[in-house]
Amino acid sequence: MILHAANTRGHANHGWLNSHHTFSFASYYDPERVHFGVLRVLNDDWIAGGTGFGKHPHDNMEIVTIPLTGALEHQDSMGNKEVLHAGEVQAMSAGTGIFHSEYNAKADEPCTLLQIWIFPEERNVAPQYAQTYYDVEAIKREWHAVVNPMGKGDGLGIHQQAWFNLTRIPAGERRDYALRRPENGVYFFVIEGGISLDSQALGTRDAAGVWGQESFAVTATEDAYVLAIDLPLQLPKMG
Repeated sequence: MILHAANTRGHANHGWLNSHHTFSFASYYDPERVHFGVLRVLNDDWIAGGTGFGKHPHDNMEIVTIPLTGALEHQDSMGNKEVLHAGEVQAMSAGTGIFHSEYNAKADEPCTLLQIWIFPEERNVAPQYAQTYYDVEAIKREWHAVVNPMGKGDGLGIHQQAWFNLTRIPAGERRDYALRRPENGVYFFVIEGGISLDSQALGTRDAAGVWGQESFAVTATEDAYVLAIDLPLQLPKMG
């Protein structure tokens, strides 16, 4: 198990943007925290009203955005112009290259989100973009996949053998997570509340990477909202 406590993350406060980085990002660099398997970036962002990220490029990365509060406006070089709200998820395959911008869609209140980057299993695919509402009732009952490999589920598809699963667990309830592929590991990130992961306590914004078992015991020590990213441990060969 690899533990990443919330208070050990990188931190950058630019006024308009307050961002916590689980993995090395921008001016934050820790050689021990560059990636977990194909998971490269997990940023926990607060964006002030009426501000955001201007147009900038990406390539050869699968980018998943999960808004937590407020609304985020997305525009890109493929002609998409959308607003993303809590209860939705966005997946973008940068592939051969894409430009996009992300702004808080509201002038008078902040928005918060998780943005997660995954190394793709294939380089230079055609860029694509999608967003959808997920079943907020399903995440109260189960580990509900909101993102999955292309053609392998009802969530948004990405070019990697990775599943993004959300769940809400009432205090005192146990909800084990079953691994999707034996060669994968799981990165658990506690969005809210607290859990015991195979007897390891994790609080709000704490995270842990685990592997080597078919399932993992998760018990809510208080009402908990949790993201589990089931993903390959080996980086793809990009030769």
